Amino acid sequence: MAKIIFLFTATFFYLWGAEEAAPPMLQKECLQCHSRQKIPSGAIYRRYLLKYSSKATIKKKMLSYLRSPSEKHSIMPPQFFSKFPVKESSELDDTQLKQLVDAYIDYFDIGKRVIVLPEK
Repeated sequence: MAKIIFLFTATFFYLWGAEEAAPPMLQKECLQCHSRQKIPSGAIYRRYLLKYSSKATIKKKMLSYLRSPSEKHSIMPPQFFSKFPVKESSELDDTQLKQLVDAYIDYFDIGKRVIVLPEK
């Protein structure tokens, strides 16, 4: 019985603990500041996912916010901005912003973390 519990626990930690590293450009341009300011990137993505549900709409809304960051364009509640600052305008061009948003969505996509069990 102890072996079964150990095997299950080891498998669980292996599957859920092994996260892939973020692409270097995403790490440099986005996640570095998010980490330093302790802004929960995964929670932000989940908030977008709950409100808009399609990746195309999420991409459109994120790009809109990154082009002109303000509380008005943000999906976050007003209380969020009492703890975290409004993002400064990005100096990146549209092509780079689109690549970063695609990488962000791909990195935080929960679909990759869902395990589908086989049917009997």
